[in-house]
Amino acid sequence: MKLIKLLAISLLVFSCNKQGKQVYKTVYKEPSYGLKTEHPGKKLLETYCYVCHNPKIPENNGRIAPPMIAIKTRYINDQTTKEEFINQVVAYAKNPTQEKAKLYGAVRRFGVMPKQQFPEGVVEQIADYIYTHQIEEPAWFKDHMKGNGLGGFQIEEIK
Repeated sequence: MKLIKLLAISLLVFSCNKQGKQVYKTVYKEPSYGLKTEHPGKKLLETYCYVCHNPKIPENNGRIAPPMIAIKTRYINDQTTKEEFINQVVAYAKNPTQEKAKLYGAVRRFGVMPKQQFPEGVVEQIADYIYTHQIEEPAWFKDHMKGNGLGGFQIEEIK
């Protein structure tokens, strides 16, 4: 009888331990920057660029530079490759000059971006993020680009 009780208790204990037990396995995958992994350029954009290019600043009240969506809109067209875009942004960010600028109205309004020092690879990651992701757009931006804005980020030649 003791043997049967011991056997019954053993079966009960071992069968309870296996029920509902989940086994987890860690598998490393390259970042896809999808829903689960945030692109590192997003945080870098917010940290380094939104100091001046913040999309939440009103169009005509306290803005010191165009929003990043204006830069994306001006630098990217149907033929622009990611590599070309990244190279242009990096070249301008590392040594901003009026000759390299493409937002002529913004240069007239705000001047050329001050030269800054960025850690290695930061501008490349920011440019990659801007190229591959939808970035925040101020509510006033679409009307502004249609020519209704007062400050002018419109695409025009510098004279």
